[in-house]
Amino acid sequence: MDRHDRTLDTAQGRAWYDKFGRKQDSQDFYAGPALDALVAHADFEHATHLFEFGCGTGHFARRLFEHELSAAAHYTGVDVSPVMVGLATEKLRSHEARAQVIASDGGIRFPLQAASVDRVVSNYVLDLMSDEDARTCFAEARRCLVPGGKLCLVSLGEGNTPASRLVCALWSRLFRWRPTLVGGCRPIRLLAHVDRERWRVAYHETITAFGVPSEVCVLERLPDAID
Repeated sequence: MDRHDRTLDTAQGRAWYDKFGRKQDSQDFYAGPALDALVAHADFEHATHLFEFGCGTGHFARRLFEHELSAAAHYTGVDVSPVMVGLATEKLRSHEARAQVIASDGGIRFPLQAASVDRVVSNYVLDLMSDEDARTCFAEARRCLVPGGKLCLVSLGEGNTPASRLVCALWSRLFRWRPTLVGGCRPIRLLAHVDRERWRVAYHETITAFGVPSEVCVLERLPDAID
């Protein structure tokens, strides 16, 4: 196996995040500022149907329901971990009339019809995936979004300061040695996956908190080309 692409398979990822469970929310010390930036630039208040790929504990979804989404907006989230699905369902119980959380079989096929949502969100998920799976995720997001809909992403990013570059180097070394030590995630470049003929970059920034860099990206789905 290529030591530079040792992403966890579905069974490994499910087992790790089943065990991690509620502790995922403890990552907010570095993820919080990046998620704040995503919220500030993704225009969630005008969303009508939002889909989250890798909803985790439901922490971000609950934040959107309580502070950002309109009273008419609907939410669908999926996660590969049954424990996470249970936690997210619990957190969104007061919004259950407009929120649905689904267990994923690990395949990258969104349980949505084409052009059925106006926001696709995936926070700290693409940095768990192989490059091939990430490309599939982008293709699925494009299939499900309406033209002009937004793909809203946060991932571990490459460092943009001496301290954050050092953190990235150490994190990447741990990933190459034993991916489970870092939950299967590693720093990536989100923009490397963006086809500029299919997506417009509406917002992009790397935000560093406590030495950990997070790449934040809001992409607008461009209309299909007409031959």
